[in-house]
Amino acid sequence: MKKTDSNEKRGGIYIHIPFCVRKCAYCDFLSAPADEKTQAEYVKALQTEIYQTAKLLSENPYTVDTVFFGGGTPSILAPGHVKALADTLRESFPFAENAEITIECNPGTLDEEKAAVYRQAGINRISFGLQSANNRELKMLGRIHTMEEFVQSYETARAAGFDNINIDLMSALPGQTFESFLHTLDTVLALKPEHISMYSLILEEGTALYEHLDRYPALPDEDTERQMYDTACLRLADNGYHQYEISNFAKEGKACRHNLSYWERKNYLGFGTGAASLLCEQRYTNTDSLALYIDTMAELEEKKEVISKALAAVRAEQHTLSVPEQMEEMFFLGLRKNSGISEADFLGKFGKTVDDIYAQVLEKNQKFGLLVRENGRIFLTKRGREVSNVVMSEFLLD
Repeated sequence: MKKTDSNEKRGGIYIHIPFCVRKCAYCDFLSAPADEKTQAEYVKALQTEIYQTAKLLSENPYTVDTVFFGGGTPSILAPGHVKALADTLRESFPFAENAEITIECNPGTLDEEKAAVYRQAGINRISFGLQSANNRELKMLGRIHTMEEFVQSYETARAAGFDNINIDLMSALPGQTFESFLHTLDTVLALKPEHISMYSLILEEGTALYEHLDRYPALPDEDTERQMYDTACLRLADNGYHQYEISNFAKEGKACRHNLSYWERKNYLGFGTGAASLLCEQRYTNTDSLALYIDTMAELEEKKEVISKALAAVRAEQHTLSVPEQMEEMFFLGLRKNSGISEADFLGKFGKTVDDIYAQVLEKNQKFGLLVRENGRIFLTKRGREVSNVVMSEFLLD
């Protein structure tokens, strides 16, 4: 592992694994089943992109604070592939001593061998996509696992020594009642994970659930959905989980540092198809095409072409953020956090106060009880979190 330097950039790394056993009914992520040959080719392409990107940044090295293997289902890969990717990262970039390294796992895809290899690879956090403790609801969503298989996977992770585990839950599912949601929440609380993420179902165009909604039980009404969220927030707090973001709750010291880097607009590098990056106020996103990505990286590896040209070939978008765009992002990302926005940070970055830019918007939302300004910070009230998208949209500049 390379040594770190105090002048180096710091940030996160996201590795996208676009493979899954089968597509869930609600999923609009960039993922699909693939054979072992395709998976192996993709891992090799990822290694090339990681290595060549590090080479481009070598004059001003990028120190890694967090890594997140997401997807798709990263745990569908052979454990040797995950270890190879982790090794490539450490060989290519300097790592912070206490780096947080997370892998997403679908219950039913984790076994003792994989858990042991993850530990050997330095992975220290697992995120399980449970969604529901009700097998009927899981089947309806197209999940590949049962509640019983989830518990087995969770116990396997604990036995392997993982002491930082997240569990993803979903509310407002078709046919879900307030009582069935609370059963899921209480079942998860009994397991005492370090972190819980709780999201309301969003109907995404193009998904099976969206296209065939009439074949599913009715969705809970808005009042029931709000009751689920409000009650969950109270129960989570009573069980020692601090809400630090609209949908995320953690035990003391266990907030997801990688996700916080997104909301705080820190640097992050994305590798793989569809992966997004933010580096020095430049946002860029890789192609969605698996074939183009694999072929371009193979060509780069074989011909040793000009690195920047080859990497540019897999970029679908690239954009340097203007100062107004940076201001917008600081608000509509930062307001997701319960701690909100630091007025001093805004002034330090832009040389203007928040009132210079947003006086009317701030006054209006304070008047309606949606925002609070306190101790140099601006954050959403409970009522503001309920209509957060509306509030955040008001910080867009013309």
